[in-house]
Amino acid sequence: MAASEARATAALISELCKQFYGLGWVSGTGGGISIRDDRGVWMAPSGVQKERIAPQDVFLLEARWDRAEVIEPPANPALRLSECQPLFFNAFRLRGAGAVIHSHSLWAVLAARVACPDGGAGVFRSRNLEMQKGLRGVGCFDELRVPIIPNTAREAQLRDSMAEAMVAHPDVDAVLVAGHGIYVWGEDWVRAKTQAECLDYLMRAAVEAHRLGLPL
Repeated sequence: MAASEARATAALISELCKQFYGLGWVSGTGGGISIRDDRGVWMAPSGVQKERIAPQDVFLLEARWDRAEVIEPPANPALRLSECQPLFFNAFRLRGAGAVIHSHSLWAVLAARVACPDGGAGVFRSRNLEMQKGLRGVGCFDELRVPIIPNTAREAQLRDSMAEAMVAHPDVDAVLVAGHGIYVWGEDWVRAKTQAECLDYLMRAAVEAHRLGLPL
């Protein structure tokens, strides 16, 4: 297998990170993405400019969820494994996800603040919007309920509260983190990206409706 074929998923992560930067999801080195394929779990590094990630900067981990076992490190030994790793593994372990996206979108942060002004746990709700049909099992007239969990000082400390929220809300493929962003997953990267885009739209709609004094 050619080197380019062996790291095709890493190249995809590089491309997607550039797109997410343009959407405002991964600015200031925040956010990230992980994709699982038949070789293992590919993951963007932590604390780097996401729009400048090259395929050789991406980690390849073993697809086992009890620990983070690196199979192929990046070419640059100074790069660090993503702080999101335990949260990504939640989605792989609990939902059998094929891809997970972590966005620092302003709309996600503001939507969580509108739903829970004190930054605590709660639920973001949406109803009667066509873009809900882009989400698993949701129609435009259904009520969408996305769990919100409080933020912590370190990302890895969110692992248990995120897992609890996922178990409590098995019908939704996302968890909001107050004052932080959102984790979205899907059966593959296409589904994860589609749901992340639809949720971002719905959260922007909720924030703008709140600003205009319209009912949510």
